[in-house]
Amino acid sequence: MDKLASVLAIDGVLEAEALLASRDWQPLRPGVAISYIYRTGSKGPSAAFLHYQAGASVPYHKHSDFEHILILHGSQSDGTALYGKGCLVINPPDSQHQIHSSEGCIALAIWMKPVVFLGAPE
Repeated sequence: MDKLASVLAIDGVLEAEALLASRDWQPLRPGVAISYIYRTGSKGPSAAFLHYQAGASVPYHKHSDFEHILILHGSQSDGTALYGKGCLVINPPDSQHQIHSSEGCIALAIWMKPVVFLGAPE
């Protein structure tokens, strides 16, 4: 969904099976699918659900602006900590990391600007 024209309410986000069944999921990375809630162009804010299969990861990337991640189910790690269900993670501008989910997870992600994928850690 591109820009929101009105209020959007999404039921069932705390019920993994319902959320997975009710959304349109697209491949993002091997083992990681994305379901956009909204996008406001190639350089603007966006929000999406991310579904990591067990063992999946997202490569090293940098945040151009704030990123908010709410873990809805399962857990994920950024290499410094393990974040489980109910954890809100706020990554500040210029922060860098890669994400891995050993058990799999579903997360709500809100980006102020798109991330920039990098090579190996700096």
